[in-house]
Amino acid sequence: MSLFARIALSLALAFLYVPIAVLVVYSFNASKLVTVWGGFSTQWYGVLFRDGPLIAAALVSLKVAALSATIAGVLGTCAALALDRHGRFRGRGAYTGLLYAPMVMPEVITGLSLLLLFVGIGLDRGIATLVIAHATFATGFVAVVVGARLKGLDRSLEEAAADLGAAPARVFFGITLPLIAPSVAAGFLLAFTLSLDDLVIASFVSGPGATTLPMRIYSQVRLGVNPEINAASTLLIAAVGLVVLTASWLTGRKGAAV
Repeated sequence: MSLFARIALSLALAFLYVPIAVLVVYSFNASKLVTVWGGFSTQWYGVLFRDGPLIAAALVSLKVAALSATIAGVLGTCAALALDRHGRFRGRGAYTGLLYAPMVMPEVITGLSLLLLFVGIGLDRGIATLVIAHATFATGFVAVVVGARLKGLDRSLEEAAADLGAAPARVFFGITLPLIAPSVAAGFLLAFTLSLDDLVIASFVSGPGATTLPMRIYSQVRLGVNPEINAASTLLIAAVGLVVLTASWLTGRKGAAV
């Protein structure tokens, strides 16, 4: 690698990760001022775990993320299978466009349209509307991830199983699903992360008792940043990093086994 490429790579990594590193360091700051270092302390983590509303918001976010990612994983996998296995069919272009539209549509438009839908059908805003909204815009991402795996899948195993008399359902659950399992898991994790990260859409479709962690953090930051927010963000970064490392390890083991 040339010197210029090394410098460019170092600057790009610094641009991405230095702010995160500063946030993590200042989560251990003893001072109440986030810009003044007052010594090493873990007191803000204790304050965080005693903050009932923030803990409740985190639990809501985890519940919504798990439910919406599960729904998006199932629907996205089915959509990818439909596009990959059924070739050209009437309405394929419209179907594909509608599937991928939430990925490129501004979140404000998505949130507003879902709000109008929920109001129109008389559905009270809460956990259910949050799950539906997050599953709606995450399904396309799952379909893209699973679809990429399906395009490179060797279908000879499926055809051999079908020739030996296996029913379509047996072929899918016994052959296809294990082969695409890493991509399904990756799609689930992507949908889970998108749900945890969302603020704009959740602001439109949430209701009483359905405040998510990003909404809670945003409302507190508007009054001023304090080290407790840094501690909450650090724990969230650690949790996401642990999930990514675990997924990479499991994928690596599966690849080594194959």
